[in-house]
Amino acid sequence: MRGSWVSILLIASLGLIGSCSAAAVEYDSSAVIINGERKIILSGSIHYPRSTMWSDLIQKAKEGGLDTIETYIFWNAHEPRRREYNFSGNLDFVRFFQKVQEAGLHGILRIGPYACAEWNYGYQVLFFLLKLSIAELTQQDLPNCLSVLNFIRGFPVWLHNIPEIKFRTDNEIFKNEMQTFTTKIVNMAKEAKLFASQGGPIILAQIENEYGNVMGHYGEAGKSYVQWCAQMAVAQNTGVPWIMCQQSDAPSTVINTCNGFYCDAFTPNNPKNPKIWTENWTGWFKKWGQKDPHRTAEDLAFSVARFFQRNGVLQNYYMYHGGTNFGRTSGGPFITTSYDYDAPLDEYGNLNQPKWGHLKKLHAALKLGEKILTNSTVKTTNYSDGWVELTTFTSNINGERLCFLSNTKMDDVNVDLQQDGNYSVPAWSVSILQDCNQEIYNTAKVNVQTSLIVKRLHENDTPQKLSWEWAPEPTKAALLGRGGFKATQLLEQKAATNDQSDYLWYMTRVVNNGTSMKNVTLRVKYSGQFLHAFVNGKEIGSQHDYSFTFEKPALLKPGRNIISLLSATVGLQNYGEFFDEGTEGIAGGPVELIDSGNTTDLSSNEWSYKVGLIGEGRRFYNPNSGHAKWVSGNLPVGSAMTWYKTTFQAPSGTEPVVVDLQGMGKGHAWVNGNSLGRFWPTLTADPNGCDGKCDYRGQYKENKCLSNCGNPTQRWYHVPRSFLNNGSNTLILFEEIGGNPSNVSFQITATETICGNAYEGTTLELSCNGGRRTISDIQFASFGDPQGGTCGSFQRGSVEASSSLSAVEKACIGKESCSINVSKTAFGVADSFGVDNNRLAVQAVCK
Repeated sequence: MRGSWVSILLIASLGLIGSCSAAAVEYDSSAVIINGERKIILSGSIHYPRSTMWSDLIQKAKEGGLDTIETYIFWNAHEPRRREYNFSGNLDFVRFFQKVQEAGLHGILRIGPYACAEWNYGYQVLFFLLKLSIAELTQQDLPNCLSVLNFIRGFPVWLHNIPEIKFRTDNEIFKNEMQTFTTKIVNMAKEAKLFASQGGPIILAQIENEYGNVMGHYGEAGKSYVQWCAQMAVAQNTGVPWIMCQQSDAPSTVINTCNGFYCDAFTPNNPKNPKIWTENWTGWFKKWGQKDPHRTAEDLAFSVARFFQRNGVLQNYYMYHGGTNFGRTSGGPFITTSYDYDAPLDEYGNLNQPKWGHLKKLHAALKLGEKILTNSTVKTTNYSDGWVELTTFTSNINGERLCFLSNTKMDDVNVDLQQDGNYSVPAWSVSILQDCNQEIYNTAKVNVQTSLIVKRLHENDTPQKLSWEWAPEPTKAALLGRGGFKATQLLEQKAATNDQSDYLWYMTRVVNNGTSMKNVTLRVKYSGQFLHAFVNGKEIGSQHDYSFTFEKPALLKPGRNIISLLSATVGLQNYGEFFDEGTEGIAGGPVELIDSGNTTDLSSNEWSYKVGLIGEGRRFYNPNSGHAKWVSGNLPVGSAMTWYKTTFQAPSGTEPVVVDLQGMGKGHAWVNGNSLGRFWPTLTADPNGCDGKCDYRGQYKENKCLSNCGNPTQRWYHVPRSFLNNGSNTLILFEEIGGNPSNVSFQITATETICGNAYEGTTLELSCNGGRRTISDIQFASFGDPQGGTCGSFQRGSVEASSSLSAVEKACIGKESCSINVSKTAFGVADSFGVDNNRLAVQAVCK
């Protein structure tokens, strides 16, 4: 066996065991063992607050070959105010895990209690690119070479405002709050009998998160904090093992795990522990003003196969479904509302093909060899100067074999395995060989469909002409300097707002003792994200960035003048190890007036403050609030600080719905009072850097295979059907910088074109996105050596079976899905037909 047997028998006390039978969760270096059954675990992250369609997503994950669902717990969402909890709606994590269990899947509970995932008050990036080939990496290389994300995790802002608190270190105030929340979550899970020891789905729990990336800055207090975290977690008596990710010095009572694009070179700090990959990044997140990232199906599959080739036991996709940052949950600064992440299930729940299907086949191949992988003797042989690696797993029970043959070169390689045959291994790929002599999967050979999903009007619908009403945001009091409280200093925004709004007004008075107008320059040192500046009720300018110095000319009238500054956050920042000590807004200033070379510092003036917008406080976003005085006719276009309202009918059918906000500027959107999140379609990506080429070979990094150059970062916004009524619905928009709602429309996301490209000896499965549509037309079909590899580019090659089109039409037309056996027999041709690697290419239409 790969490691000496160690196990922790984890069965809860009799008082906790429910009607479902309790499960013992054990482990050793080569398996997670559930009730005596040795398993490899294939998991995927789905975050319950980022979706409302849990059952559908969980079922699609199961159909995709996963056996486990992983999620974070989001502290700031559940405890927005100290000791005031919210577990309702899509924050009901108990119900989420019950859905997981109903589907027959396991669960992983990442309490933290810090939500990574670019969540509000929850991210910072410190990125190192791999410089070595994966084959060359050693454990010693990992700290400097693996991609490192230092995500600081979704704290509630009230925590920041507790006197004498220090985050993530040996600070009693922080530890007490952390333990209180952790215990709250554990007790809720116990009461619902969610842990496997009680007959529930949860087989692992996590404490802390990627702390090892920053721990050195906390010195000895950081080391003692890690020890405390482990002790506190284990003392919760959950009956399941605890894990710590990115924590090389994790105590022996917990299992340390890896996060990154590749974790094949990772080794647990205890040789008796299983090798666990808590986050395999399936793509990358998107920021306002940036392009769309894409990680190919081939490379993602390569990373997974390499992990299991190198003795991996548990692998989790981060994300399997990314979803949507509803409300103000997107982190920052500048994370978009969409959290699609290029995941196997897209933001709307559609199958992201070919990624979903290619991974499904990989999962089937791995599960086929599960009994061998989890109880075997392992031998590795190198070929081609070490670029090619053959790993042979031989069962300790019956001698059966499973082999992984990997090629980390950028070129194809032929390998002679002598009695097991000669194999051509494509560049940057892994072949899985059943009995070490039959290839059942190769990561570079994508034998599944590609789906082209479009956003458009449903066929049964006609364009809706939306009739708009509008109401100005009441800014008069702020522009006159009237706030809710005062201070003779510039306050830090988190401290002033407690994160109850993106917005904070700073207002002060300045006296011009002269008898004539005075030209001055207003200069503000700013550490928020978006600043609007007003002098005597007139906006003199605005600016956005990570931090900057705002400087604009202003005109002061004789006597008293009012300076009003509106600071807007776009996800709270937390750069670096002591992130919570960083400032937001105009904290500390200075705010200065420059007059003919003379500078007057206004930082110690008496400042008035107003948290949030009047419209927020009066719930303008709720169509039933009755506080907004809506006006119809003469629709204002390009007007900042304006609320818009319209009614609409939900699109027909069952496909996901989006609202196209092209023409709007920046703001927030609600449907029937449910927040869709922030919008900012006027912010476009750099027009350069999208050449359309995407080579799956070689190390992936977040700026590889980019698209959407020159277009709005995010134009469409998800409207879950659970937000919609059968009859009339209400859309309300708050526009901050000025936009035109005339072009706003509601559409569906529809699978319109599907393509398949499969090699002889496989089965090509085609589906119109889970049965919502049927295959209505075959635009192209060719069995032989068709040219081109993507939808819209297929061409006939030098050889083609004459029955190609008719055979595919017979199998597929009028059906929601179909399967085609890619063989000479299926297309009625002789054994001598074609080329060495015959394949079938198909392009079809779904309606």
